[in-house]
Amino acid sequence: MSYSTPPAAGRFRRELSYLLRGLPVGIVAFTVAVTGFALGLGTLVIVGGIPVLAGTLRAARGVARVERRELEALPGRPLPPHHYRTTGGTGFGRVVRSLAEPQSWRDLAHMVLALPLRVAGFCLAVVWTVGGVGGVLFVAWGWALPRGEGHQGLLELMTGNDSYAGEAVFMTAVGALLLATSVPVVRGMVALN
Repeated sequence: MSYSTPPAAGRFRRELSYLLRGLPVGIVAFTVAVTGFALGLGTLVIVGGIPVLAGTLRAARGVARVERRELEALPGRPLPPHHYRTTGGTGFGRVVRSLAEPQSWRDLAHMVLALPLRVAGFCLAVVWTVGGVGGVLFVAWGWALPRGEGHQGLLELMTGNDSYAGEAVFMTAVGALLLATSVPVVRGMVALN
């Protein structure tokens, strides 16, 4: 008898993994995009900025290719096609013509504008899943929290009820609610990307 993971659980794991990996990738992409663009623009006057901008656009294309591959793997179907113009020629002329490629500029803009979504996706994914698990398991670790004068739990802050049993029931219910809604929250954040 073989046991396999249900398709929904596998999809949730892939989506959660995508959101968690998205923050470090987004930070690196944002840093490369902003630094390369600023350096290229700043040194454009001495012509040294042209190769820097071309290299930054090339990096944007690479990051976009990786991002598209990851997004296609989530639902298992391809994204709409994207097209890059072919730049003819050789040497410095080819580098200058590569700056006129609009899809590379869109990729660069995506590297900058995607960071807030990646931060939000990472934070919501962590809060919903870890917070949900922590809430459901509150009875296993809640006893270790300090109690007494000046130490109040969430339920006591909200209602004035100073009961550990009430706090355990409340935290378990909040954790169960977070876990029950984690799939649509994670799926929604992936859809925003």
